[in-house]
Amino acid sequence: MKEVLQLDTGLTGSVLEEPSLPDNEQRARRLVDLGSAYVLKNKLTEARDFFERSLEIYPTADAYTYLGWVMTYHGCYIEAIELCTKAIELDPEFGNPYNDIGVYLMRLKKSKAAIEWFEKAKKAKRYEPRHFPYLNLGILYLKMGRLSRAYEEFSQVLVHEPDHEEAKKQIQELEVLLNFQESLSKEAAKN
Repeated sequence: MKEVLQLDTGLTGSVLEEPSLPDNEQRARRLVDLGSAYVLKNKLTEARDFFERSLEIYPTADAYTYLGWVMTYHGCYIEAIELCTKAIELDPEFGNPYNDIGVYLMRLKKSKAAIEWFEKAKKAKRYEPRHFPYLNLGILYLKMGRLSRAYEEFSQVLVHEPDHEEAKKQIQELEVLLNFQESLSKEAAKN
């Protein structure tokens, strides 16, 4: 007997019919994919439901991470961090939860702790988009007034994503500021 999974993705207006998936892991990953599709349509309640159903069938780092991300839309940063920690326990090579924890800590005004998590994200073997932790560190260092470090991080964004317009813009502005700082320092040294 052939089992059919029928889910309305809301993306095409049609019902998705898929032959029975052979194991729970594949079913869970398919639910994560569907949850991600709902995120793209800004249907976060439905996305959360898919991620939770996925975790019930077969826990994955992806489902924990993406569920945490959805939870932040309700201001649940501590819960999101806990979910990302579970993701890391399942798959320490998955970079997204490290970066996400860094972002949540930034939002909680814990900059120093956030830096550690972004650095861990940069080292993760399985991570896309690879430039995110560099971008987030650049933004964080800029807010902290650490302009040279911000410049270094934005430069690394371009190594991974050469056409990233925001990083290009930040680098140009930082070059002006850093050159101005240098000229001020030289002027002060003369006096």
